Amino acid sequence: MKEKVIVYKTVIARPLKEVFEFFSKAENLDSLTPPHLKFKIITPTPIPMFAGQLIKYKISLFGIPFYWKTRITEWIPGKKFADEQLSGPYTKWYHEHLFEEINGSTHMVDRITYLSKGWIFAPLLHWLFVDKNVIGIFEYREQRLKELFK
Repeated sequence: MKEKVIVYKTVIARPLKEVFEFFSKAENLDSLTPPHLKFKIITPTPIPMFAGQLIKYKISLFGIPFYWKTRITEWIPGKKFADEQLSGPYTKWYHEHLFEEINGSTHMVDRITYLSKGWIFAPLLHWLFVDKNVIGIFEYREQRLKELFK
């Protein structure tokens, strides 16, 4: 099965410096994750952010607990960063976060390349659950960002 790509665009009515500072703190990810995922950072906080940093989490997908380990693969303050799953619930997960300030607002683009586990059942799992779940996570995140950056 071919990997999936989702591009999600969010406009936050706050300056880039403030928004990027928020995303520079891994512990803020908890406030952007839907409660049903039971997200918990395992790595001791605060976590300094830099290319090569490893971060461990625990989440629950469809009631099944997973440990998730990611590496920050790119870190360009004020511009972009990316994380890649090293182990976890997906066969592949690569998430780029791009930031740009336009007229005092921050335009953020999330580009997620992913593929679920499931062997020959992966296409069915994507169609039934995975794609909707990933989209739902980013819809929740957009709503939370608007609440947090009023």
